[in-house]
Amino acid sequence: MRMPESWKGRVRVPAIAAPMFLVSNPKLVAACCKGGVVGTVPALNQRSTEAFVAWLEELQGTLSPQDAPYGVNLIVHKSNPRLQADLAQVVKHKVPLVITSLGAVAEVVDAVHSYGGLVFHDIVSLRHAEKAAQAGVDGLIPVAAGAGGHAGTINPFALMPEIRSVFEGYIALSGCIGSGAGIAAAQALGADFAYLGTRFIGTQEANASDSYKQMLLDARAADIVYTAHISGVPASFLRESIVRAGLDPDKLQAKTGIDFGAELSAGKAWKDIWSAGQGAGAIRDLPTAGELCERLASEYRETCRNLASAGS
Repeated sequence: MRMPESWKGRVRVPAIAAPMFLVSNPKLVAACCKGGVVGTVPALNQRSTEAFVAWLEELQGTLSPQDAPYGVNLIVHKSNPRLQADLAQVVKHKVPLVITSLGAVAEVVDAVHSYGGLVFHDIVSLRHAEKAAQAGVDGLIPVAAGAGGHAGTINPFALMPEIRSVFEGYIALSGCIGSGAGIAAAQALGADFAYLGTRFIGTQEANASDSYKQMLLDARAADIVYTAHISGVPASFLRESIVRAGLDPDKLQAKTGIDFGAELSAGKAWKDIWSAGQGAGAIRDLPTAGELCERLASEYRETCRNLASAGS
């Protein structure tokens, strides 16, 4: 597997636990990192930069040099009023991995590179990939059809070769991956890592209510609604949570005027309407994050052995 030199010997399985809005927290991130999976958290999961710093310090005090690296997600949209303050703290604390969303900006990349950090940027199309490559990012995260959160609509079998044709850096494929076999499949498509979100909502450490987790267990792929109504950007949500919020999932109108300062900092849009990807249909239990990482590693190794045997 191809990975950054400083990650070798620390990452047991080529996977990144995605930064999930309102769901990821230091406890989940630390459990992933100790389980050999890169754990990440959105800066905006804390209500202030000062509280975000407390999380960074907690993670740095919990993780050892032998654990997998951790990362932070920054929303690089012009309506995020905390970007510069949060970025300054990322640089100060030398966060190993920064995942940027909704804007690939060279100044942000340069700031992270100044201390040796890496920048991965999530994209949903070839055009976005080309812009991110021009900004100098180290990695791309193609968010394929069926992924949770802010997702794209292109099938991974079409998206991956397009992205790889214009980008030689690291690629972490996102979209309905929830098993070690899925991680191996992502690599077979040309990715270096798999990017898992929904599967980690279904863990004991995830900051999701019992009702949210039960709805995840009950859901099937067909229960995921893709809409721009909730935050102004197309994203995937659990149908039943939309119904419980008093909305008709089949009659949602796209929201206009994105304001991440209001939407994300306060969490209004996502508090009661819960995100998940189509991979929810394969989730049957709620293990600890450590148990899930061990399972993923075991499944990944077994799949790789089987593929090697089939090819010999």
